[in-house]
Amino acid sequence: MTYLTRLLMLCAGLALAACTDPGRFDDSNTVDLNGGNGGLAGSASDPTSPAYFNQAVGDRVLFIIDQYTLTPEARSTLDAQADWLMTNRDYNAVIEGHADEQGTREYNLALGARRANSVQEYLLSRGVPASRLRTVSYGKERPIEICSDESCYAQNRRAVTVISIAPTS
Repeated sequence: MTYLTRLLMLCAGLALAACTDPGRFDDSNTVDLNGGNGGLAGSASDPTSPAYFNQAVGDRVLFIIDQYTLTPEARSTLDAQADWLMTNRDYNAVIEGHADEQGTREYNLALGARRANSVQEYLLSRGVPASRLRTVSYGKERPIEICSDESCYAQNRRAVTVISIAPTS
């Protein structure tokens, strides 16, 4: 027998031997991905997931034209965000400030920063630690709606809270 034939027979024998354990599919080593809450971990039905935060809590608040003061609807959403962040301490948040396409780039960057800061200040007042919050302004550079109509402008005047896992030290 040649060396190659012996090697192939050895590999085939080892492969067949690996398949003889009848208990290899028992449930003793399974992992519960549902977290006991009826939904898959990380899905929108898992109250500790960013997907749940985005869909159920709400990740954005809208602003009136040329304003950075919070509306009652925005405060309601931010109350829910603060509660979620206080419950889920493993996450940090970046608050993105945005503006519509009207006005200069510089004006909209400044307005986006004021909007992000308004949201940050509100979350701080609700007890979220400053070490878990960061702000950034995109001004008019990242619209979600593109058209020259008030319905599009209204969707672009926003602050978005983006959730990320906190780094471990």
